[in-house]
Amino acid sequence: MTAATQPAAAITLKAKLDKRKRVPVTDRKGDTTVILRRLVSYMAGGASRPRFVRALLLRLTAVILLIAIPFFTGQAMNVVTGGGTLTWLYIYAGLALVAGVSYLVLSILGERVFADLATQGLARLQQDLFTRMQQLSLSFFDRQPLGELMSRVTNDTETVSLFYESAVSQIIRALFQITVIVAVMLLINWALTIVALVMVPVMLVVTAVIERVSTPAFAKLQEELGKVTGFQEETISGQKVIISSSRQEWASDNSDELAGGVFDVATKAFFTSLLQFPLTQMMTMLQIVAVLGVGALMVLDGSLEFGTVLAFAGYAALLSSPLSDIANLTATTLNAVAGGRRVFAIMDEHPTVVDAPDAAEFVFQGGQVAFEDVDFSYVPGRQILKHNSFAAQPGQMIGICGPTGAGKSTVINLLTRYYDIDSGTIRIDGQDISQLTQESLRKQIGVVLQEAFLFSDTVMNNLKYAREGATDEECIAAAKQANAHDFIMNLPQGYDTVMTERGANLSQGQRQMITIARAMVANPKLLVLDEATSNVDTRTEKLIQEGLQRLMAGKTSFVIAHRLSTIRSAHKILVVNGGEIEEQGTHDELMAARGFYYRLYMSQFKGKGPASQVD
Repeated sequence: MTAATQPAAAITLKAKLDKRKRVPVTDRKGDTTVILRRLVSYMAGGASRPRFVRALLLRLTAVILLIAIPFFTGQAMNVVTGGGTLTWLYIYAGLALVAGVSYLVLSILGERVFADLATQGLARLQQDLFTRMQQLSLSFFDRQPLGELMSRVTNDTETVSLFYESAVSQIIRALFQITVIVAVMLLINWALTIVALVMVPVMLVVTAVIERVSTPAFAKLQEELGKVTGFQEETISGQKVIISSSRQEWASDNSDELAGGVFDVATKAFFTSLLQFPLTQMMTMLQIVAVLGVGALMVLDGSLEFGTVLAFAGYAALLSSPLSDIANLTATTLNAVAGGRRVFAIMDEHPTVVDAPDAAEFVFQGGQVAFEDVDFSYVPGRQILKHNSFAAQPGQMIGICGPTGAGKSTVINLLTRYYDIDSGTIRIDGQDISQLTQESLRKQIGVVLQEAFLFSDTVMNNLKYAREGATDEECIAAAKQANAHDFIMNLPQGYDTVMTERGANLSQGQRQMITIARAMVANPKLLVLDEATSNVDTRTEKLIQEGLQRLMAGKTSFVIAHRLSTIRSAHKILVVNGGEIEEQGTHDELMAARGFYYRLYMSQFKGKGPASQVD
């Protein structure tokens, strides 16, 4: 299988993602406004802006019509109390009815547009998040547990989804409604407006206090959900070990304990935010009572008409409604901010391995590989490889052996440039790989790993994954070369058989033969085999070895092995110990030197080596 390159979807979205202005979350962690602005930009920015503006206009017009209803009702009441004509009563009643129907129609149209914008915004956010993850280097995934990443892709985007679907539209409506109502009330009677607004500052203070308590609580809630998701994902992945060790009760107890942590945090977060609703309702009723009381006094002294007071009571009720909506949406908004912060933390990450500004395309010229005094550390200050130098000539098979943790796989990770070295140079055909594009380099390096990974797709599509444009005939020919064709044809639907996750419905050996066939479809110029024949029976190993020999024919190959018999015929063997190439040479040369390789070999085949030297 060739080294992973960016999927087509990621390449398509890369330009859009890089053009989007990003404000690093890590620089402004506490700025809720920044997070909200970035979230809303996915709904309202870019190509969606014209539709968003139309939705705003529909919403504003609908709000004006809603506010017109109490006005027409108040005027109708003035006709009744002031001795007006029946005609004017009908006119005002009719206008109130028309305003109500028009408000309903425009609200439905506006909600439809907002719903479309919410769906598209969430889709763009998820696409950008997934694309950014495809662009990041392996070092990012090394420090991020899979369950934690899955929590950000699922739980955190779900909280954002709720914000898009319900909060954005309602908050916009509420802000429009508050603004227009206050403006109309001031035009009618400023004194009664002050009475109607006296409770608003109290509501704002309550909202501020609740936000201050709820924001960290919701952030903690998302973290705790990530822990639960991570544990459950890991436990399900290792279910065979759980069952074989009879540890089901342990898994359940730990899951319950983690879920209990979520419950405690969620209780605090949601209880605090939900307090706002009854408090707001209470203040709303006090607001209406104050308007009616003061208004009644003004009617009695003749300074105000009864219909106007009635209209003001309607405005006070309409004013309290959006304030209540904003209060009720506090939990949704704060939860979305917490989730958005975790999502944007990934999107603001940058790959540690990047192409040089003047990076050139890799030009294959035979397959000569040279490491020149290479040092490397995964974590600064903790060197893994030290002063490693070797050369591989075109078409040679290079064996790599050594104790577990010695740095064998790290050598390969540097050759494929999954990581950048600290110092030294790695050259292929005289070309410094740090000056080559990653895509052109990795297209020419095939990798067959110990853990054979298959996608949940048909066998044929798994083979075609190796090279875009590969034909069925090429894939079948590769399967025959890898000794995989016969068992594939015995599957229920042959090449159209769908693999379960990671190919769990095949044996380890069958999965490995498919990955070898996949590498043949890619037809790389250099080859890496990382323990490709471990954990299989003798007969299957023979079939795999035959396929590997065909795959390696004429290619510069690097074979990592614990079983030294698999690299005995190598043109050169690198013996890695403690991050350094301690010895290198042919099998016979190393055995004659009676050094570290000799002790490894004897410990495996003669039982005479120190136990500490056995892999």
